[in-house]
Amino acid sequence: QVQLVESGGGLVQAGGSLRLSCAASGRSVSSYSMGWFRQAPGKERAFVAAIRWTGVRDYADSVKGRFTISRDSAKNTVYLQMNSLRPEDTAVYYCASRDGYSRDISGYDNWGQGTQVTVSS
Repeated sequence: QVQLVESGGGLVQAGGSLRLSCAASGRSVSSYSMGWFRQAPGKERAFVAAIRWTGVRDYADSVKGRFTISRDSAKNTVYLQMNSLRPEDTAVYYCASRDGYSRDISGYDNWGQGTQVTVSS
């Protein structure tokens, strides 16, 4: 059984930083694609970043240059370092995994419970 547990969310001022963690069990973060998605109030869940099993990274245009996705195979954990945060980054952030790769949300078959990120202006 695959479990993904996010942590690291919180309240931060605009321009600040947060690091989200996604601890995985039942699946190696190095053997599957791992993605971060976010859902703001009243909006659909959207792609943020992903790291393929090959190590190739992919980012949404809105976060490119500010967010960095990484993984620690020894800890079986994926991270999302978020810098220069903006109020529009406020959302619940979810970790997900899948075989193969795409940005399409429907392709991800395991999800965490989400962690709230709130950026104040």
